[in-house]
Amino acid sequence: MKNRCEWVKSDLLRAYHDEEYGLRHHEDSYLFEMLVLEFMQAGLSFDTILNKREAMRGAFDGFDYEKISLYGEDEVKELLSNDKIIKNRLKIRALVKNARAFMELREEFGSFDKYLETFVDKQIDYRRKEGEIISQSPLSEKLAKDMKKRGFTFVGPTIIHSFMEAVGLINCHLVTCFRYEEVKNSK
Repeated sequence: MKNRCEWVKSDLLRAYHDEEYGLRHHEDSYLFEMLVLEFMQAGLSFDTILNKREAMRGAFDGFDYEKISLYGEDEVKELLSNDKIIKNRLKIRALVKNARAFMELREEFGSFDKYLETFVDKQIDYRRKEGEIISQSPLSEKLAKDMKKRGFTFVGPTIIHSFMEAVGLINCHLVTCFRYEEVKNSK
């Protein structure tokens, strides 16, 4: 049996953990999708988010930030009537606002990935041990503050820390987890 991080408690979380979580990603489309999933999770379990991921992908035009940035009131109303996704009005409005802010950052830096690299140029290894919970850091506070200044919402230090874990800016796998070394060596 493989050792995994302690939060892996369902088949869906196991698949996410084993195939996706923590690998370094540079594609802006993936980074935007993960940012959306992280802020949609606020107050919910990640299991819930993963269960609704495909429905959100369909409802959010494949997480296409360019299309989402053009959403108006009609699209927002339509999303709020979709029972298959997270229907929180503030989160749906944040989806649109964040897509617009994401586009502006891409214009300024060339890509969202390049913006992130101004904060983290090399993956940070937390060497996390059993029982150690890291939900935010001075780095996530700094990045969240800068993103808020640039027009993003629902991007507090905890959400941003979780995002940084998800996309491999930081390695928060347990050192005893079989994925620790694989993620540590992803670029």
